[in-house]
Amino acid sequence: MTFSPPPGAPRARIPAPSQPPPSYPRIRAGLWKRCLWGGLGLWVLTALVTYATGNTTLLPTLILLGSFLVPVTFVLWAYERHGQDLGVSAILGCFLTGGTLGVLGASVMEYHLSRPSLGMFAGVGLIEEAVKLAALMFVLRRQVRLRGTRAGLVLGAAVGFGFAALESAGYAFDAAVSTRGIDLRALLETELLRGVLAPFGHGLWTAIAGGALLSYRRPNGRFHLAGPVVGTFVGVALLHALWDSAQGIAIWLVARLAGTGLDKRLFAEGYVPGPTERQEHLFTSFSVGGLVLVSLFGIAWVRSLARRDASWRNTP
Repeated sequence: MTFSPPPGAPRARIPAPSQPPPSYPRIRAGLWKRCLWGGLGLWVLTALVTYATGNTTLLPTLILLGSFLVPVTFVLWAYERHGQDLGVSAILGCFLTGGTLGVLGASVMEYHLSRPSLGMFAGVGLIEEAVKLAALMFVLRRQVRLRGTRAGLVLGAAVGFGFAALESAGYAFDAAVSTRGIDLRALLETELLRGVLAPFGHGLWTAIAGGALLSYRRPNGRFHLAGPVVGTFVGVALLHALWDSAQGIAIWLVARLAGTGLDKRLFAEGYVPGPTERQEHLFTSFSVGGLVLVSLFGIAWVRSLARRDASWRNTP
């Protein structure tokens, strides 16, 4: 038997079914370690075969393996530890699309910045950090749910590491091609150096800027360039400029402290002509020390952002 409500009585509203948050397949723990050691083994094997056979058709494989190994490893680590609820498509989109758009935008805007100087390094820092942040906004423009500091740190790092991988591939190609033919040694040295430095550069800076950007993203998905977001952007651009100008600053400090009358314009050249042994030691200490200080400051900045974000501590 069924009962009908009396005429005019309000009908009870049936609650709409709640939409569960999207779920994504979880990757196996330790995948980033297997990627690192497996990729490193493949890179070494490719380098040995290239050297033994002189087969230049292996150069693209060698360049891609060496340039993408460390960036991909760190993105996998960030996704495995802190971003599996963000989705694979978001990570891949930020790494591939965001990184590519960042490189293209930086190339167009830096076309007229040719001579090394303090102004050039500051301009490069502002331009590259701006295009990477714009690329992050473009990739996430329709993914309204992605906001908060943790999402910004992980996805910003993905854009930065995508940028770093493509940039490293370009530098490796330039190092390999010389007037005397293919310089395999220069290629390998470039990839080793940039691979070691990769975790402390673009990925770190864009993670900081992305964390600030998405922490102020509104619930409707609109990006809000609040004062702290702009201040963070300027800060990471300054870190970028200091990183790029470390050698020039070291030259200037050598000129000041060694008392040899070195021209300060050598800052733009990046080397000391006929240096003494003491000048070489001073230059190495200042240039390496500058990179270490910039790296430590960036790491401390990321850690402070992560500690202030509750969702970082409660990562699924």
